[in-house]
Amino acid sequence: MWVRRAAIRPVPTYARIPEGIIEGLSELFSADTDDATRERLDDVFTDFEERQPALAAYVAEVLGRNLDDTALALGYFLMTATWLAFDTSHSEALEEVSQDLLNATRESLALDEQLRISDPAEPLDSDDVVAMEQPHLLEFINDHVSATLEAHQDDIEVDDVHAVYRMTLIAVLALSYAVKAPRGFPLAKTELMA
Repeated sequence: MWVRRAAIRPVPTYARIPEGIIEGLSELFSADTDDATRERLDDVFTDFEERQPALAAYVAEVLGRNLDDTALALGYFLMTATWLAFDTSHSEALEEVSQDLLNATRESLALDEQLRISDPAEPLDSDDVVAMEQPHLLEFINDHVSATLEAHQDDIEVDDVHAVYRMTLIAVLALSYAVKAPRGFPLAKTELMA
């Protein structure tokens, strides 16, 4: 689908998370969450904090707000799953997200949201644009956000879920931009302009 205008930089094709990785995540998280799985996920999050300090500090800032317990658990889960998807798919090619890259990504998402709010004829939301860039990962994320909202509709703070969701979108984009191009990979014209 062609997007009339977007402030979000395109994600290079080599940085996209393949469907097979998401299927593996779904299998991992659909299994009963026993102590061993919970411990593994804690290790994955610790690895994320060590290897991505700027992004981890941002995530800690968002999750450190006075969020309701369900939104907090959702945020922890989404960041663990997002990191695991990138680390599994792009481990050797994944560079550290710098503070500058994180700031630029946050600003581009905020600008894109403003562009869409100012144009009532715009059919897409910013998360739709991110979903076009990382379709399989965003489908996984959206499915879990929807399931959480549905399961806890009477006792969840929707604004807290929105803050967690937005944080996850920023992390998805920043990690996408931190994937190094494979050696000899031809860059598309749009990737050169980004």
